[in-house]
Amino acid sequence: MNKKNAIERCDSPAIHENTVESVRGRLPAEDALFDLAELFKIFGDSTRIRILSVLFETETCVCDIACLLNMTQSAISHQLRILKQAKLVQNRRDGKTIYYSLADDHVKLIFDQGLIHITEP
Repeated sequence: MNKKNAIERCDSPAIHENTVESVRGRLPAEDALFDLAELFKIFGDSTRIRILSVLFETETCVCDIACLLNMTQSAISHQLRILKQAKLVQNRRDGKTIYYSLADDHVKLIFDQGLIHITEP
């Protein structure tokens, strides 16, 4: 393996007890980390990211999202169901139309932080 692709590792087997204990006490609970990983999986689908991008602009219905993304209403509804289960979007009924919007401002914050990260030099 060339040095450029080498995996860096410690050459000393010594454990730094102070560091380990200090960090161990500050780590989130395992179930919280699992839930966080599940949340990030939701953001791992480009269709869901595109739907969220639409909802950042305005509250809208499935028909309009499908038109904007050039997808079927069925495909959009499926992804909206996943986003709603993850508590990222909410809906409201107005007559026969159901409008979708972001569940709260945290959704945009998560998205924006990811976008900043991938676009930084």
